[in-house]
Amino acid sequence: MTYPHIPNLRLGTSSWSSDDWVGIFYPPGTKPGDFLVAYAQHFDTVEVDSTYYRIPSESMVRNWRARTPPGFTFAAKFPQVITHEKVLQDCREDLANFLRTMGLLEDRLGPLLLQFPYFSKKAFARPEDFLARLVPFLEELPGGFKYALEVRNKCWVNPQLLDVLRKKGVALALIDHPWMTPIAQLMGKLDLITADFAYVRWLGDRKGIEEVTKHWDRIVVDREEEMRTWIPVIRQLLKRRIQVMGYFNNHYAGFGPGSIELFGKVWESMKDS
Repeated sequence: MTYPHIPNLRLGTSSWSSDDWVGIFYPPGTKPGDFLVAYAQHFDTVEVDSTYYRIPSESMVRNWRARTPPGFTFAAKFPQVITHEKVLQDCREDLANFLRTMGLLEDRLGPLLLQFPYFSKKAFARPEDFLARLVPFLEELPGGFKYALEVRNKCWVNPQLLDVLRKKGVALALIDHPWMTPIAQLMGKLDLITADFAYVRWLGDRKGIEEVTKHWDRIVVDREEEMRTWIPVIRQLLKRRIQVMGYFNNHYAGFGPGSIELFGKVWESMKDS
């Protein structure tokens, strides 16, 4: 498989720990303990999904750093206890523990993602109610880290949210997800850049694709049409002279590394368009 190398664009997958990749992406016989080393031979960034479920141990984080080369970058999700359970309230200790642990990655540490679920009106009746919760949390975030934020209520992506994020230099995560407004349409209405980098996530329809497959070793959904809408967006972002970091989930098309390969092919095919 061949993957694109584009200045200021860093592409990776959401996790490196899929057993289904052995013999397809990883060499036959690769042990789980060697997945990260094998992954880093192809890509120079990864989004860590496991931190969403629990804060990793210090020894685990040090091991991640030790097993990757200089220049490799880990993005990571905030733990769900902060974003889903406590929803930004009464979580100072959780936040401090998470940042202290992830800080052990030192030069390997990239953006930390606050990924929120879809919130019903029972949780937040209006977008302003969510912002009232978000603003004081962002005010207390310590410097020295890069942050990104993802919402899955499409009406919340509005000038008010963007202004809040821009004031704190927090990147709005740009996502490909069936609940959200298509990116080209959104980019035509709003300036979505709120930090000195852009953060992109290709998520896809998790429920839909799991009705087709539960094995993540091949492309099962043709995403070329969607990719052709994303390529001009990524080029537009790169023209802003910012770094763009993007991550493909297995649920996007069935096989994260295969989606990156498709991105490269479509990028090349659209060079003159």
